Amino acid sequence: MSTSERVDSQKAPEPVGLYPHARRVGNLLFLSGVGPRERGTKKIPGVELDAEGNILSYDIEKQCHSVFRNVRYILEDAGSSWERLVDVTVYLTDMKKDFPIYNRLWAEYFKDNPPCRTTLEINRLPTPIAIELKCIATIGDE
Repeated sequence: MSTSERVDSQKAPEPVGLYPHARRVGNLLFLSGVGPRERGTKKIPGVELDAEGNILSYDIEKQCHSVFRNVRYILEDAGSSWERLVDVTVYLTDMKKDFPIYNRLWAEYFKDNPPCRTTLEINRLPTPIAIELKCIATIGDE
């Protein structure tokens, strides 16, 4: 049985619980859920919150750019790359409103070699974000 190696990025936002950014098993890299937060802060690009922390408004385009950047940070810090993504599960909190923008940006980011993809609408995420990605990539020699 293969053992797994923990991967923690110094560029991606800190996890909101007790889990690594990713784990490597053989030549596969499994990323924990990645959102659009910025490292070292609670700031979420494009999100406006009220005094109680409820979402007043958000910009899904800014969140998409940020979450893609965070995934790239983790992949690169683990020795993989954007082009080596093979499977992505995407969680959106408002499919009807956000899917067209997210889908357009996805096509721009993955125009050459898109990974497999599943997109789901969920009620909410652990922080006031509108998108989260769960990814699998290859790593090492092929």
